[in-house]
Amino acid sequence: MTERLGLLLCQAYGALGSMGKAAVLSLALVLPAAAEEVTIAALGDSLTQGYGLMQEEGFTAQLQDWLMARGHDVAILNAGVSGDTTAGGLARVGWTLTPDVDAMIVALGGNDLLRAIPPEVSRANLEGILQAAQTAGVPVLLVGLTAPGNYGPEYQAAFDAMYPELAEAYGALHVESFLAPLSAAAEADRQGALTAYMQADGIHPNAAGVALIVEALGPEVERLIARVPDS
Repeated sequence: MTERLGLLLCQAYGALGSMGKAAVLSLALVLPAAAEEVTIAALGDSLTQGYGLMQEEGFTAQLQDWLMARGHDVAILNAGVSGDTTAGGLARVGWTLTPDVDAMIVALGGNDLLRAIPPEVSRANLEGILQAAQTAGVPVLLVGLTAPGNYGPEYQAAFDAMYPELAEAYGALHVESFLAPLSAAAEADRQGALTAYMQADGIHPNAAGVALIVEALGPEVERLIARVPDS
């Protein structure tokens, strides 16, 4: 964009040379400024990191491609660590929020569920992450998960509620579940969905499953981009 702007100015200068520099400078004032690239950090676990996939097949790479195909000048930073919990995310958020990060996707909690970490602990960790983003002036998209019923109704209710409640408290955007598109596919045909969208471990999506997730999350990330000043 900057090179194109310079070319336009040079052409204008040649065409309007007899009018002097003032005319060209006036033209420059009405031409649009170069758009700044928006950098989004995706803070998460193996689902964000792209476990079991080639780099170009992972969530951050596919999301970046999806957004760029729609005209967004964006870079998605992969801040996913396989096996990470909300505590790990809280420990890493300080150095994830570098000065060049304009927005952040937070997708943590799956490993908290696997370890049956009390929801109040997970909630406190997520709140710490949101506080850090708020202090840095970075808008957040908080992506949740839904707890299974095998931990009991109280655990399930407390875990499921923490994402929308924290998002509302901190003015973050919220998506109910990272895996919602895969869950919907499984409701229609469980075995077919496992074959089409999941890796052999039955836990992590394959490249096609990630594409399904990106199609669902992409519009919400566009809303996140819209919250970045001058984006």
